[in-house]
Parts: sequence; C-alpha cells; structure tokens
Amino acid sequence: MSKFDIYEVITQKIINLLETGVIPWEIPWRTKNGLPCNLISQRPYNGINFWLLLSRKDTIPFYLTFEQIKTLGGIVRKGEKSTMIVFWKLLESNEMLEDKKKVPFLRYYHVFNISQTEGINEKNIPKKDAFDHDFNPVEEAELLINNWVDCPGIKQDCDSAYYNPMTDLVCVPNSRNFFNDHQYYSTLFHELVHSTGHEKRLGRHRKMKEHKFGSKDYSQEELVAEMGAAYLCGISNIEKETIVNNVAYIKGWIRTFKNDPKVLIIAAAQAQKAVNYILQVKEDSCF
Repeated sequence: MSKFDIYEVITQKIINLLETGVIPWEIPWRTKNGLPCNLISQRPYNGINFWLLLSRKDTIPFYLTFEQIKTLGGIVRKGEKSTMIVFWKLLESNEMLEDKKKVPFLRYYHVFNISQTEGINEKNIPKKDAFDHDFNPVEEAELLINNWVDCPGIKQDCDSAYYNPMTDLVCVPNSRNFFNDHQYYSTLFHELVHSTGHEKRLGRHRKMKEHKFGSKDYSQEELVAEMGAAYLCGISNIEKETIVNNVAYIKGWIRTFKNDPKVLIIAAAQAQKAVNYILQVKEDSCF
C-alpha cells in the first residue's frame, strides 16, 4: 500500500468509528496549570464550555462566577470582561402523562479567570502538577517534520496547543507532559496542518469569512486540521494509538454542521491537500 492509499484507509476508519460512536475527546496532556475548571467545585468544564475557556489561552485554568469571587473575598479587576458559558440538562415535564416528556433546561453563566481578579487569598488556589514521563521520539514522525522545508517555528513548554498565524508559530506543551508519545505527534500534526492555511502557503485562511470561535469557518478548519493529523499519524505508523481520539475530536466539531457527511468529505479533501503540501508532493503525482 502506498503512502497515499492511507488517505482512503484512514478516512474510512474515521467514518466507521463515527457511525459506531466514540468516547468523548480527552485532552492528551497535563501541564502544571491543568484543564479549565471551576475553582470552588474543582470540576473540569466540558462540552462547548471546555472549548470556549481553552480558547482564551489563560495560563491559570481556574474560573469563577461574579458571586463566587465575592464569596472568596475578591473583586473583578476594572475593565475585565467575562466569558459566557452554558449549563443545560433534561428535566421531566409536569404534564400528567404516562410517558413524561424530557424538556431541555438551559441557563447561561458568566465567569472570570482567576487572573482577572484580585484580593483572593493564594491559599484558595490549588497547585497543579504536570504529567511527566520519559519521552521517546518516533523516528518516522520526526523525519516527516524535519524534512518539511517550509515548516513554521515550533515552540514547546506552552500551556496549550495552538497555531499563531501572526507569528507563524506552532505552540505545544512539552513532549514530556503528554500521556503518551504518539499523542504528542498527533497534537503537533494538528497544529502543523493549521499552519498550511497561512497565506504564504496554501492560503486557506484567507478564504475564511469568519474566524470567530465556534463559527462554521472555524469549525471547518478544525475538521481539516484533525483529519490532516489523522493522515499524518497514519503515514508515521502511529494511527492505531491516536485514531480514537482523532475521531472523538472530529465528532465534536462535525456537530456544528448537524453531522452532515458532506462536510467531512470536504474537510478530507482539504486535509489531503495540506498533507501533500507538508510532504512536498505534487498532487497530480499521488494517484
């Protein structure tokens, strides 16, 4: 099987897993700052709230409502703006029926990061330990990255993973902070695929009308990046260890499009183009 047959194989694996259902996506690293969570309850945020807060790129992961800040004796710094999160669950209706209906209950909250406050005693802010393990580089993945002549800068020791198009820089946590070596590469590949959208490469980002988090354009770009990461993991022979989390991530974003399968096909085509660019292979020579 040629490297480029992998596109079809991985795409089919993704579709099969999407149809059977996958476990929720799990962030594959733990830095000293940890995941976004409520300071008082210590419960991590999930669903859309997780992404909304993670996208803020706060260096401290603790959040509080205005009332919770007051309870701890603190105040919100002047000029700071809150982030809106949502809470919802299904409640049984009060109708006198044998089969009670489930009614969705939705409530909005506004939270502030601990860094946006002052006056809260440091004793109330727990310390987080980073995950640490001996990292063993995967040779094929390393070669793939090192051979890409147009590769953007890669910065480790960050609290989260993201691509900054302004500086053309990929930022990722330290490789030792990942729960396994393969997930480090899957995360790095995701951000590298994002970088192919830069105007000096494939120019994909230039065609995006709306860059706002959660928008259709943003969601489409996330699908492209994760599909591309799955392809690169397949080419590096590590997809068995990463594919389930790849699909879980894709499942979260494809919901934006009401699980429209056409969106996945479009993302797959764009991801293939991005991977071909990284591999420096002309598309007409692939088939």
